[in-house]
Amino acid sequence: MLWDDRLISYDFGSGHPMNPVRVELTMALARELGVTDRPNVRVTGFEAAGDALLGLVHEEPYIAAVKQAGATGRPDPRHGLGTSDNPVFVGMHDASALVAGASVAAAEAVWTGAAEHAANISGGLHHALSGAASGFCVYNDPAIAIAWLLEQGAERVAYVDIDVHHGDGVQDAFYDDPRVLTISLHETPRTLFPGTGFPNESGGPGAKGTAVNVALPPGTGDRPWLRAFEATVPPLLRRFRPQVLVTQHGADAHALDPLAHLILSVDGQRTAYAALHRLAHETAGGRWIATGGGGYELVQVVPRAWTHLLAEASGAPIPPGTRTPAGWREFVRLRTDETAPQRMTDGTDVVDVQRWGDGYDPASPIDQAVLATRRAVFPEHGLDPMTDE
Repeated sequence: MLWDDRLISYDFGSGHPMNPVRVELTMALARELGVTDRPNVRVTGFEAAGDALLGLVHEEPYIAAVKQAGATGRPDPRHGLGTSDNPVFVGMHDASALVAGASVAAAEAVWTGAAEHAANISGGLHHALSGAASGFCVYNDPAIAIAWLLEQGAERVAYVDIDVHHGDGVQDAFYDDPRVLTISLHETPRTLFPGTGFPNESGGPGAKGTAVNVALPPGTGDRPWLRAFEATVPPLLRRFRPQVLVTQHGADAHALDPLAHLILSVDGQRTAYAALHRLAHETAGGRWIATGGGGYELVQVVPRAWTHLLAEASGAPIPPGTRTPAGWREFVRLRTDETAPQRMTDGTDVVDVQRWGDGYDPASPIDQAVLATRRAVFPEHGLDPMTDE
């Protein structure tokens, strides 16, 4: 687990949706529940990413612009710095490079065998582009970590993004690279930023089928979301056989999130984390790098969701009915003046999920979305869009 209290310096200021209190509360909850004290868990430090690492994904003039904006506090609209989404703050480069450094350190730990799984909940800044900030993201830490893995000799890396927003920056970074499979399950770009992530975005020349987009309708809840996940992610990972699995776990698909329109529960999200954990062992030799991402219900959702993620990665999931510790609830009150959730569950039963193999419903918007994705990419992997065979 990569953590440093300096990570909360990635802070766009008062009133911005991406308040770093969400990661502060997550780490506090994980500590209170004993996740960070488990014998197989190490909380380790790391170095900020230097220019050479950042340059694996980002253009040199952009890195210079981030440094300049962070030093002077002046906007640079040419590079997306100083918008309402990405306001400039003093120390922006240092804070952003620290997040990227944590994800690269996670990648290094997994690639060298120092750890089987590694997590950076402050990361997952998947919208940052090669030459511009976008969508609350300055440096694209998952893309930088993947690019680092390729530099080390990795031949197949899979990236699965379950944020409610399309993982556009990571897709763009590897759109023409057949060594990287990117899979994103997100709300349809017809109704949500960034307006990309349609099924026909399937990879550039020589990499067809390696960009996978499942664009789900507003109002999608746990069971249909998990049906879409099971219909796309496992068969593609099994066929691709990545050497490393990198995942982004934006918690903003939750029903309470103020910026989007899917209606998952913490229980549905926890189920997805467990599925990705199993797939890491089944398809990638257990090598799993997990990052955070979006998530703007700062108290009720993100801390519980990501504490479940950290516990899952440690190999000992937290029972959903577990009460949140009284000490943590008091900390929440002091830090946010809000009432913390009482339990680690939303009380949702998501066990009964209809699998794709159980039958296709042509009248279902979910099944229409899934089939569009399967038709766009499955043949490129030698898979039948209807049967997985």
